[in-house]
Amino acid sequence: MAKQPMLKFVNINRDMPEKRTAETRREDFDEIYAEFAAAKAEEQASRCSQCGVPYCQSHCPLHNNIPDWLHLTATGRLEEAYATSQATNTFPEICGRICPQDRLCEGNCVIEQSGHGTVTIGAVEKYITDTAWDRGWVKPNAPLAERAESVGIIGAGPGGLAAADMLRKAGVQVTVYDRYDRAGGLLTYGIPGFKLEKDVVMRRNQLLADGGVTFVMNCNVGQDISFEEIRAKHDAVIIATGVYKSRDLAMPGSGATGIVKAIDFLTASNKVANFGDTVAEYEDGTYNANGKKVVVIGGGDTAMDCVRTSIRQGATSVKCLYRRDRANMPGSQREVQNAEEEGVVFEWLSAPKGFTDAGGKVAGVMVQKMRLGQPDASGRQAPEVIEGADYVEEADLVIKALGFEPEELPTLWDQPNLPVTRWGTVKAEFKTGATNLDGVYAVGDIVRGASLVVWAIKDGRDCAEAILARFNAKAAVAAE
Repeated sequence: MAKQPMLKFVNINRDMPEKRTAETRREDFDEIYAEFAAAKAEEQASRCSQCGVPYCQSHCPLHNNIPDWLHLTATGRLEEAYATSQATNTFPEICGRICPQDRLCEGNCVIEQSGHGTVTIGAVEKYITDTAWDRGWVKPNAPLAERAESVGIIGAGPGGLAAADMLRKAGVQVTVYDRYDRAGGLLTYGIPGFKLEKDVVMRRNQLLADGGVTFVMNCNVGQDISFEEIRAKHDAVIIATGVYKSRDLAMPGSGATGIVKAIDFLTASNKVANFGDTVAEYEDGTYNANGKKVVVIGGGDTAMDCVRTSIRQGATSVKCLYRRDRANMPGSQREVQNAEEEGVVFEWLSAPKGFTDAGGKVAGVMVQKMRLGQPDASGRQAPEVIEGADYVEEADLVIKALGFEPEELPTLWDQPNLPVTRWGTVKAEFKTGATNLDGVYAVGDIVRGASLVVWAIKDGRDCAEAILARFNAKAAVAAE
């Protein structure tokens, strides 16, 4: 009888790929985790219990067939594992790197609940697809037949690119419009290289181009081309702009120089560190933490990106202020641990109330200490100010990582009939992304608000299916 390759979680412990030392990774923007070797990937995949109700799969927004590709990996059938992974996920090597697995698939692993340590799903997913790229299994889309219909996609982030991929597979003519000089959205300019090396994103972009997707870069809708012009060019339009408007702090001293937005800081760093671009605001020190005392305000994953980027830029000290405690922060606990290893100091239960300056340049953050009181509307304990516990945290550079809001698209695009919610997000149907404008769809963060990459991918894929169904229905009517 053949040896059962799975169910080894009792005898084999959970093991992650080797992580570079904090001392070495502080010096560059390379990814911090090494790749699994084949034997180790097979070993860790074999820990899967192949449970009858796979909670890992049901808690993945894409409902990836995780037990199946773990089994295929454990038995050495990697090309099949890649095909299974790619069937439900447009960018598995990206999700394997940046998805918060501790909150999604791994956090709901059955053997984790039984005390044996979760399967390292993300690391195996990354290994499968990186191997597929290395061995030439990843090919550009080759549709069986070209279609006459065309779709314009505004925004080259994960939602827009996922839709582009699905539509091109079906032979639809796809054009992607984006304001930046490189496609990828926050995958390219928002997420640092130590979490997602940029060649991983660029090769996907190139694969889409090789498959027939047309990219129109450095194109700002509403300025370089109107929304109506895009609608006139295409049979359907997908709005996939994401949310880029930074939330702000209106408090004393907030006009001092040296107080910057997280997205501007990260974009400049990614351009310089990962692409070798020259950025004037980096050169003059505006978005450069070198030799500075840095304070980052916020507790999400963007704040974690900022503190860890500041360390690599050569800051003399980096502190993160968050108004709740560690257990209640929204960012990944894995990222907090990595940041602490690299030298970041977290000031929990601390919130800004203003800024001090010297000659108009920020000199410090006025901090008020907090305690957690009764739960708020979200169910989390609400922070309350502790009177008389204020102090000033010295700072040469303050980075505001307070989250993102949607831009006012109806105004920017001169589209007063574009439906938006009271939060400014585009109103669209659940599952299809259809708006009340004929042939106009919306996906990702511009609908959900700031969310996860994996949700944007799901929205893009679902929207592509809805558009294809619309095209097919029209074709059927025309053929009658």
